[in-house]
Amino acid sequence: MASGRRDELLEKAYAHVRSTGISDMSLRPLAAAVGSSPRVLLFLFGSKEGLIRALLARARADELASVDGRLPAGAAASGLAVWEWLADPANASVLRLWVEAYARSLGVTEGPWAGFAAETVADWLDVLKKAQPAEERDTPAGLAHRTAVLAVLRGAALDLLATGDTERVTAAVRRTLSP
Repeated sequence: MASGRRDELLEKAYAHVRSTGISDMSLRPLAAAVGSSPRVLLFLFGSKEGLIRALLARARADELASVDGRLPAGAAASGLAVWEWLADPANASVLRLWVEAYARSLGVTEGPWAGFAAETVADWLDVLKKAQPAEERDTPAGLAHRTAVLAVLRGAALDLLATGDTERVTAAVRRTLSP
């Protein structure tokens, strides 16, 4: 029963932080927004840090489920497909949450933010690796290619969020990643 309630509240909390942000999240307003109490949230997640970790894991899972296993062959081609997902206005709240958490985790070695940025880099490199030809996957050149594609996507995502200029940024991504 607690697991079902935990899952339900995690989904509601995830929807809430997608619209409000996570860095300054406070338990009392979050609990009110999801129809619970701070006490229940602390019971189900162990602490505010536990809740933040669960929300960050949920965000990573959401991003990966949207594209993993459905990408075309090749790191650049899969990068273009990921970009289409990133540039979709329906995913803007996930993208903003990712940037907020990514920036918050840089240089942090303890607490709920620790490791988030490095984990997302590893997640996306793995997604791109699966799309590469088998003979390329485990080579230094294959890793360098995946890293370059990821760097382009990350920079373009930041530019898109800053400017909202989807047409310009998409043209740049296509120019960089197209063969």
